[in-house]
Amino acid sequence: MSDSLIIIPTYNELENIEPIIRAVMGLSFLPDLLIIDDGSPDGTADKVKELQKEFPGRLHLEQRKGKLGLGTAYIHGFRYALARHYEYIFEMDADFSHNPEDVPRLYSACADEGYDLAIGSRYINGVTVINWPIGRVLMSYFASTYVRMITGMEIMDTTAGFKCYRRAVLANIELDKIKFVGYAFQIEMKFNAWKLGFKIKEVPIIFKDREKGVSKMSSKIFKEAFLGVLQIKIRSWFRTYHRKA
Repeated sequence: MSDSLIIIPTYNELENIEPIIRAVMGLSFLPDLLIIDDGSPDGTADKVKELQKEFPGRLHLEQRKGKLGLGTAYIHGFRYALARHYEYIFEMDADFSHNPEDVPRLYSACADEGYDLAIGSRYINGVTVINWPIGRVLMSYFASTYVRMITGMEIMDTTAGFKCYRRAVLANIELDKIKFVGYAFQIEMKFNAWKLGFKIKEVPIIFKDREKGVSKMSSKIFKEAFLGVLQIKIRSWFRTYHRKA
């Protein structure tokens, strides 16, 4: 059994799913891969089942009924990983906006350098985003500025969804109390890790917008993030953050 699990949530990713699976399965440190599919009507899950025959024991599939949200998909995946004793647990998109070739660098930051959370960062070395409209780049960049101002975190890419967690981080975060599902979910997870005192490193990546399939981004997700940051900060005033032994 691998010490690492990459979690990829999917909804209508048939065009991307086989290439991303093959790219992950070809990584040198041999991670396992968990696809969490939210009832994709385009046959994404069927393609995963077909490929499971080629990658037995390494490619896993969890199917959920209906589109339940990115955050709940990752929480489902985190519980799956913790129950099976993986040491390094990754978040990654299916659409190649996160380059599979960067995964070993996130792994090394945790496994070799001793960090607890490695973030694939678009903003640690300037702005490294390809094929996004300038308006979306500015919105994302200044959203992170806003998050840092409200929360006090010194993370440049607060909404990043390309990450590697050590098992201990997820074991210490109260997953049943994570409230948000979109960008605010990514912020809330980082905020909890930071408040618990875990060591965080931002690893520079080049983020490339999807070439196939349809983006799941919406104004509702941005609104959740904007208001959610205030809720995350206010809730933190009324709780304490303690690590388990």
